[in-house]
Amino acid sequence: MSATENTMVGRVLSETVSADGLTEAEAQARRAKGLGNTAPPRSGRSYWDIVRENVFTFINISILGLSAVLFLLGDPLSAFLAGWAIAFNVIISMIQEIRAKQKLDTLQLLVAPKATVIREGSAKQLSPEELVVGDVLQVGSGDQIVLDGSVIEGKFSADESALTGESDLIAKTLGSPVYSGSFCVSGTARYVADKVGASSLTNQMTAGARAYRRTLTPLQVNVAGIVRVIVAVVYFLEVVFIINAFVRQASITTAISNFIIVMGLVPAGLFLATVVAYSLAAVRVGDKGALVQQANAVEALSYVDVLCTDKTGTLTTNRLQLQAVYALHDNENDFRRVLGAMTHSTASPNKTSEALASAIPFDKLAPVNEIPFSSARKWSAIAFDTDDLRGVFALGAPEFLRPYLGAAGQDDAPLWQALQTQAKEWTAQGLRVLLIAMYPDPHALQDDGDASRLPAPLQPMGLVSLSDELRPDARETLQAFIDIGVTPKIISGDNPETVAALAQQAGLRDLQIVSGLDLEQMDDRTFDETAKRATVFGRITPQQKQRLVKALRRQGHYVAMTGDGVNDVLSLKEANLSIAMESGSQATRNVADIVLLKDQFSALPFALTEGQRIISGMEDIIKLNVAYSAIMGVVIIASVLVALFPISLQQASLANFFAVGIPGVLIAMWARPGARQDNRNARIFHFIMPPILTTSILSLLVMYGVLWEKLYTEGALGAGVPLEQVSAAIAKYLPYAQTAVVTFLTFALLALVIFVKPPFKALAVISPVSQNKRYALLALGLMLVYLLIMATPFGRTLYGLELLNPTTLAVLALALAIWAALVMLMWRKHSVETFLGLESEPT
Repeated sequence: MSATENTMVGRVLSETVSADGLTEAEAQARRAKGLGNTAPPRSGRSYWDIVRENVFTFINISILGLSAVLFLLGDPLSAFLAGWAIAFNVIISMIQEIRAKQKLDTLQLLVAPKATVIREGSAKQLSPEELVVGDVLQVGSGDQIVLDGSVIEGKFSADESALTGESDLIAKTLGSPVYSGSFCVSGTARYVADKVGASSLTNQMTAGARAYRRTLTPLQVNVAGIVRVIVAVVYFLEVVFIINAFVRQASITTAISNFIIVMGLVPAGLFLATVVAYSLAAVRVGDKGALVQQANAVEALSYVDVLCTDKTGTLTTNRLQLQAVYALHDNENDFRRVLGAMTHSTASPNKTSEALASAIPFDKLAPVNEIPFSSARKWSAIAFDTDDLRGVFALGAPEFLRPYLGAAGQDDAPLWQALQTQAKEWTAQGLRVLLIAMYPDPHALQDDGDASRLPAPLQPMGLVSLSDELRPDARETLQAFIDIGVTPKIISGDNPETVAALAQQAGLRDLQIVSGLDLEQMDDRTFDETAKRATVFGRITPQQKQRLVKALRRQGHYVAMTGDGVNDVLSLKEANLSIAMESGSQATRNVADIVLLKDQFSALPFALTEGQRIISGMEDIIKLNVAYSAIMGVVIIASVLVALFPISLQQASLANFFAVGIPGVLIAMWARPGARQDNRNARIFHFIMPPILTTSILSLLVMYGVLWEKLYTEGALGAGVPLEQVSAAIAKYLPYAQTAVVTFLTFALLALVIFVKPPFKALAVISPVSQNKRYALLALGLMLVYLLIMATPFGRTLYGLELLNPTTLAVLALALAIWAALVMLMWRKHSVETFLGLESEPT
């Protein structure tokens, strides 16, 4: 059925549906008619996305396309070898990503949105794909709207920012349209679905809630910048070599081979290594109880220097319990009766009202009007007009109800002083304190959404206190972040003193406390200074939470925000990294980069360790890839300036595969966490420059020295030797000289793998001694495999190598020893930085 027909049928059906919902038989009948919803697209990447992003890149297409041309020109071996390194990286990357996707898809089922649907008069939880046109759905605070429809009962405030980009709340009353992708901020309502499948915005705007959050981490920016610079250089070289091939009238096969070699200088493996590292981290973190919804979220966590966290439901379990009541005028029974009526009769229950209702039994009354709780107002109100109870009754934060108390709310008013004395006693114990006040006229209450106001003057009736339980792993988790230099900040809608008491229970000391009421009076400069200085923020509105996170980011901090409620959504969107609890609202989970399954705070330190592992491993991979590209590029340019291309296509594929292909993948898997450090580019520069300079010079000396020795032995040098004889001798011995240079290059590049993680102190010049011996064993193993390839006829034929004689091998060994000594000396003396007048990066 088309989307237009779907919508028309939906309108007809929605006019006739009962508030008690469909029967199961009616639902099945409508599904049979094609009026059933389809499963929403999964967040994350599909299998096709994985294949497309790994295979169809510009570099891959260029090299594979040129390989096909070589094959058609009658050089299948060169064609195969040109594509082999690309194929290896692609296959390994795809295997890792597919395994990670399968794991994450399983975890995502645990946090997939559910819909509360009314069928046959009863509420039940169903997946969105089980819904049909005409289903009656119920939403409360934090619930996601999963299908388009219209309100048939109740009222609520909706956040449609994911659809419109506007953060203003939209009031939804009887007949108002609702749109999938939005969510309920406050209130309770029922709506009938009139659009499903392709016609519903939830399928038209796939993953809209998180798409805008795709921001690059510092590592991704670093990698992208390096690749862009190298690509620009490669494009320039390609033009030069095209002109060179035309001038020298080189064959098409030779020109294409050289073109592929130069194109291979682009470190495309950096992107693949990043993907492998992210995928492995997501799986490891998932095993510890955290669902990674953004690929780079684990790495981002390692950059965090400020951790902002909500209190209720995040640091605490949000299992509220009534502790005590304080009734003015000694009328506790009447006070409890009012509390019971308010909490049992509300159409918009929340954790607070549910805790009070469970402790105070009462029969439900029919309210005249109601204003549901809002995090922006910090209060709710309900009006009754019965013989038993008459008036407007408000429940909320004392500071936010005080403006409506009139004379009773003045500092010198006896009632306010009595309330303040009791409230301070409770907040010092970490209890949540709420004020109840009333107004005698029940018809004076009007619901205008977040702009609603209470009639005045209200008469204070008393206070209630509720306790919450600190999460068992909260203290340990916060201490783990403090130990690595992360500053925690507790931001809550509760009383600042209550928040501070809970923060102390969580192990925080030297607290600086600020109230949201004080923040309202500050100019931007004072606000920013307070955001940086204070550690506990109480009576904060959702907009103030967002502003605090924005102020911290503006000061250069990398901010993580954790939350669970709909009041945290704005600040979660604003943070560099957003973390939600599994038990939190659907809206919160939808915008989060990481969801803590089973609300396990303890998963965060492990995720932080994984982020450090990614950065440590990727820095090593960047060093090796950039060193390879720069060294090979300089050697090729210098050799061609003299006259000869220093390496064949087969040899280049072998060097690339051994020097960066295999090590890149394994280093991503083997990496261990490292301490957070700044100036990554300075460290990379310090690492790569000495090898670039020494390797390039020694490679040229090796190549032309070996070639000169062969020509001299052949008698092809000296005055009077015909040019034809010299050219023939060069053509004869060039593969031998190329074998010598590619051997030297490969061994030098593999030696860099050892220097990255030196196994003993004598080699610990650029990096500290590592207990991880696998790097050194990998490099030595690949050197041995290289020699075995060169020793076998098949290997030599496959990679275009010549069997080097003992004299040449001895020369290469000497050259490598000189290379190692020079590189270590230049690292130790910071020779390049000193020559250029740059500040030396400590090793």
